[in-house]
Amino acid sequence: MKKLLLILILLVPFAVKAEEMIIEAPSAILMEYSTGKILYEKNVDEKMAPASMTKIMTILLIEEAIERGELNLTDDVIISNNASSMGGSQVFLDPNTTLKVEDLLKSIIIASANDSAVAMAEKIAGTVDAFVNKMNERAKELGCTNTNFVNVHGLDADNHYTTARDMAIIARELIKHDDIFNYTTIYESYLNKPDGTSIWMVNTNKLIKYYNGLDGLKTGFTKNAGYCLTSTAKRNDMRLISVIMKEETSQKRNEETTKLLDYGFTNYKIKTIVSMNDNIGSVYIFNSKKENYDLSIKGDATNLESLNETNNYSYDINLDKVKAPLKVGDKIGTLDIISNGKIIKNIDITIKEDVIKANIFDLMKRNLKLILAL
Repeated sequence: MKKLLLILILLVPFAVKAEEMIIEAPSAILMEYSTGKILYEKNVDEKMAPASMTKIMTILLIEEAIERGELNLTDDVIISNNASSMGGSQVFLDPNTTLKVEDLLKSIIIASANDSAVAMAEKIAGTVDAFVNKMNERAKELGCTNTNFVNVHGLDADNHYTTARDMAIIARELIKHDDIFNYTTIYESYLNKPDGTSIWMVNTNKLIKYYNGLDGLKTGFTKNAGYCLTSTAKRNDMRLISVIMKEETSQKRNEETTKLLDYGFTNYKIKTIVSMNDNIGSVYIFNSKKENYDLSIKGDATNLESLNETNNYSYDINLDKVKAPLKVGDKIGTLDIISNGKIIKNIDITIKEDVIKANIFDLMKRNLKLILAL
């Protein structure tokens, strides 16, 4: 019985304070995804080489090109001499052969393929230099003030740098594209080449196999950058993003990533205050076919809390002056979430169904009903 009790105690994670947690990596960060709140930080604005974590931005631009309709997963990509000659981690693409966008995207994510990253950069922007310009423009748009890319793959180069904070921001933007998890969760796969041969690909992020809830994102290593890792994991309703930079070994970067994520999951939770499925009230629209329409909010109203924290929440409904016609999902006001007397969040209030404009007979019928009710 004592032995069983000891095992159970060892299995229960103990809450650790941020100031008690020792992270040996020169730079590290832990961010909660939905709020962007930093839960742990160490030298987060120190510029460092990101190695293959660079590809998180490369992948983001690929995803955004697909989202805009400029690119399809089934599109053909012709492999250039430039792409096939890349060194470092690669899948040995042959020049003047053709592969699909999806195959190259998978190889970038799973095998960290430099040659595939160059091929996709050329496909989207025409040249690698033009694509790198897009990478830097996007970084600025995201507020990454300490980032500069000079290539698409992360091999060591002068003036190629980022920070743990900026890397977390870029990762947060990427994982808004849910389909990325179709690839980041694959531990091993094959790339089928046009000549009939196959390349076995094994995910460079071993933690996807061993850490509960971890489903991405990207490793990195060069002599200058050391061992780097940007990870994301989700348990219950909370998703975390961690970044470790310039560790000494791959084992240590995995251990410190585990330490960061364990800290987040054992000390914090996401509290759902109002669900998007909750009926928060109704609105009277005079010139509409019906009189009253149910209201909803655009997404759940949540808040990040520490596990030992107790908050009392309330909300105020602020409706705009609206009239028919309206379409389902149209914004008609805001919901103010209040905690401890302060507004902590504003969420759009939307209409749950189409609002059809009333004709003259509808209005006459409504007025008659009001008169008879007097």
